[in-house]
Amino acid sequence: MTATILDAAALDPASDTGLDPASVADDLSARLRPALLRIARRLRAEKADDELSDSQSAILGYLLHNGPSTPGTLAAFERVTPPSMNRTINAVVEAGYAVRAPSADDGRKVVVSLTDAGAALVKETRRRRDEWLHQRLDELAPDDRATLERAATLLRQIADS
Repeated sequence: MTATILDAAALDPASDTGLDPASVADDLSARLRPALLRIARRLRAEKADDELSDSQSAILGYLLHNGPSTPGTLAAFERVTPPSMNRTINAVVEAGYAVRAPSADDGRKVVVSLTDAGAALVKETRRRRDEWLHQRLDELAPDDRATLERAATLLRQIADS
């Protein structure tokens, strides 16, 4: 019982310290933000084609996960303007990772789809990123991995908000 109370107090830095919960949250965000950015940057470095930009890699991953999409949908996903997305699409098409085709529903619309080479590239990039992260996680103690399991759920909630 004592361990449970101590563990709960350890998880809540504001408890019994007299600290303002808002300042504790500010401190946590100030420590989490750079750590998350460094991890994201490190994961992005693990890709199968070093010539691709992060945006190009992201839309290829989107296409693998969601299937063929319009340039407008891809622009909204990446939160960029349609002309900017067109440049990104042109680059992945020129690289042979995607193709443009008229929409089957409306010939005035264009649909972007992955090629087999694009799907293979996304899968290899994901494999490299998973391997890198797995190696780092494997170095941690089981209790630390359990903590990160819970943190993964919370971080997903934050990302989805």
